Amino acid sequence: MIEMNEATRNYVRQHADDDVRKLALRGSNEGVDLTVALQQIQGRQAARKKLPSWAVLDDILYPPHLNMEQCSSEQTARYKATIAQRLLSSQAAPTSLVDLTGGFGVDFSFMSKAFDKATYVERNSELSTISSMNFHTLGLQVEALNADGTDYLHHLQHVSMIFMDPARRDSHGGRTYGIGDCTPNVLEMKDELLQKSDFVMLKLSPMLDWRKAVSDLGDQYVSEVHIVSVQNECKELLLVMQKDNVKPPLVHCVNDEFDFVVPSEKTSAQNHFSSPQPSHYLYEPNASMMKAGCFDSVATAFSLQQLAPNSHLFTSDQQVTDFPGRSFQIESISSMNKQDLKKLSQSIHQANVATRNFPMSVAELRKKLKLGDGGETYIFATTLVDGQRVLIICKKLNSVNSH
Repeated sequence: MIEMNEATRNYVRQHADDDVRKLALRGSNEGVDLTVALQQIQGRQAARKKLPSWAVLDDILYPPHLNMEQCSSEQTARYKATIAQRLLSSQAAPTSLVDLTGGFGVDFSFMSKAFDKATYVERNSELSTISSMNFHTLGLQVEALNADGTDYLHHLQHVSMIFMDPARRDSHGGRTYGIGDCTPNVLEMKDELLQKSDFVMLKLSPMLDWRKAVSDLGDQYVSEVHIVSVQNECKELLLVMQKDNVKPPLVHCVNDEFDFVVPSEKTSAQNHFSSPQPSHYLYEPNASMMKAGCFDSVATAFSLQQLAPNSHLFTSDQQVTDFPGRSFQIESISSMNKQDLKKLSQSIHQANVATRNFPMSVAELRKKLKLGDGGETYIFATTLVDGQRVLIICKKLNSVNSH
């Protein structure tokens, strides 16, 4: 249990911005619990970026570094709360939430505000104590229990929503990704979870193939898939399950504030491919769109053509201003023959280079073209639908969804 005397509190305040490693080497002052102090300083420094509304509160306590690494960001926790609010909009009061894998309590604290009653369950006694004290600091009227989530489920009465973020590390501390390899094993608990709640929300590894995850849990139960990115980096895969689901899941591709929804079923790829050359504009999907892989749906939604089945780049004659990703204006297209490459290397000395469905790496291409990194020119090395390998030279366009 974390207890801070006044000397330790003062030390944390005085060294809030200092390098934790240097402080550790310096040793402690009289009356200061250095281990506790360093954990709090390091935690608050991480929270400034990850949990800004918590970082400004003096009395928030922080867990060991690994738990801070594993916890959700404030941004993704707020997003989960919006999902819960929407799902509960048709529910009669009182509504109830149970988080069976509470951890540091970030997701729970933000989601709990959408419910009339909320219960946090965590088997790690230190985390449970820290979180319970933080809930009090945050002014949350919730129940916090130090208990095993699986055991608690067996005695649980029906609730509106169960939330779970199963641990993605094995007994040796190694990372795991498969649903059945996490702790607890949601696949073994699925039937009971669905029986005892209206909705189950699962937070899973962004490394998982969402289609396999849906298949593993049962296509007939998963109603929503949320692929959540922050600043174009895929952070979380969220699945919503319900016992009486009758429709194929909708896939939400979320990047910061932007949410693009596509149906999970495949649409026809007919007429979706550019032939033979790209048009005036080029589009690169954001990280969530790439993860979703619903490229035919994207082409249909924005009236675009794909360059090739495996290139995952789109093109159009007219500019699409609300595309979920980066947009570019095409300036020229170069073949890979020696004469064209020589001409290109003479005219461009610096560029941002990306490869899509192309046999060379970015480093190999840079070396071949003698290109420096950066600047305002973008080069996409890719393969067209007819098998031709080309370099597409572009300038980036400003777009509201281009993060």
